[in-house]
Amino acid sequence: MSDLLTLLSSIRWQDVIDITLNSYIIFRLYVLFRGTNVFRVIMGLAFLWFFQRVAVSLGLIVTSWAIQGITAVAAFIIIVVFRNEIRSVLQARKLKAILWGFSHKAASTPIESIVEGVFDLARRHSGALIVLPGKEDLSEVVQRGMRWRGWLSKEMIVSIFWPDNPVHDGAAVIQGDRVMEVGVILPLSHRQDLPSHYGTRHRAAAGLAENTDALVILVSEENGHVVVAKGSRLRVIHGKEQLERLLQEHVGVTAPPSGYPRKTRLQLGVAALVSVLFITGVWFSFTWGLYTLITLEVPIEYMNRDPGMELLETSVNAVRLDLSGSGALIKSVRPEQVHVRLDLSEAVVGRHVFNITPENVSLPPGVLLRAVKPPAVEVTLDVPIKKELPIQVDWAGKLPKHVILSGVKLDPEKIQVVGGSRILENISTIYTEKVALDKIEKTGTVQVKLVLNPASLRTAPGSDDTVTLTYLVNERPE
Repeated sequence: MSDLLTLLSSIRWQDVIDITLNSYIIFRLYVLFRGTNVFRVIMGLAFLWFFQRVAVSLGLIVTSWAIQGITAVAAFIIIVVFRNEIRSVLQARKLKAILWGFSHKAASTPIESIVEGVFDLARRHSGALIVLPGKEDLSEVVQRGMRWRGWLSKEMIVSIFWPDNPVHDGAAVIQGDRVMEVGVILPLSHRQDLPSHYGTRHRAAAGLAENTDALVILVSEENGHVVVAKGSRLRVIHGKEQLERLLQEHVGVTAPPSGYPRKTRLQLGVAALVSVLFITGVWFSFTWGLYTLITLEVPIEYMNRDPGMELLETSVNAVRLDLSGSGALIKSVRPEQVHVRLDLSEAVVGRHVFNITPENVSLPPGVLLRAVKPPAVEVTLDVPIKKELPIQVDWAGKLPKHVILSGVKLDPEKIQVVGGSRILENISTIYTEKVALDKIEKTGTVQVKLVLNPASLRTAPGSDDTVTLTYLVNERPE
């Protein structure tokens, strides 16, 4: 639970945008393809992906690999098999409708024109087949006729099924306010329970209705009856009101044109919620599954130090940070993005121990601090002063036996040193680097560096950290 809370606290504004954008894309796919075979297959792929992630979490390597392969092949099959359905959905809409709009059949299908045209044909005993597709694609079921795309009207319907029209024996497909195709050949039903007096038109209407969610209107040439086929049922229509009601149910006219039906609004709301939950689950899956741990060595930065004090000594100059986060995020972390800062604004002269807490560590969003090594740092502060100290040569080794050192001179003999008051009060002499006596054979001069210990000491401005050593050497009398 603590890991989950830590992960939630690490969500970045980029992650919020990422989840929102992809949730909206999923929601738009639902709006565009709901009720179609494409959407059902996409839902199947989503379940496959879910089971693949479960297999990964359980360590089922072969199962995970197999499901992953099936998912990849299925995604390719969708594009190939359902290309016509996908194209029909996208071509029928403008870019604005694809990105934002909602389909609303109630406003686009002139039901009254269909009803008037159908009963005019029935009065004339002109046979007709009119197809109003549902949400399923008909391209794999019917035999295409002639592309029409004419505006729908009573006169258009009557003219298509006029006996002298070459396409009057086929079906007309209506989508929205247009007649999309005419002369379409429908599949025949092979049901044995249909009345014996039903002819080819009746069996064609029943055949398409059985295989799809389309509604088919049939006008009998023999008796002028109007029949509606939907699903496995064929019903005889006895009046315009009955046909109008069935058409309204089919195209979704259950609310005024100014708004969407309550059921539709509820479905869209549930779809939006499911989209957000699904993408959030995907985000958690990838973030949790790719959780990575790295270690960085970061120098310590000391902030807000009193300019009247100096940092004389620290136990460490850098700390090692154990960091965690999603793999992609951890790989993008650069050392200059990570800082460890200690605030010395309230520090006084003396030795201090600072615990390094998460508040002292600055990290990129989404990266979590797991541990700090060492967890504390010792810092010594002091007020710098100047002190003049004598210089003494640090001799090493022995002189050769045949010489004696008769005189030594340092230039300068004293030097001003700057350092902490608490340190300088215990120092009375500054030594040079070691000078080897065994290499001295004759009188000479050499430049020797000073040893400033501890390292916080430094020479005062105008002073050099080297001195000139002059030594006088005489032969030892025998």
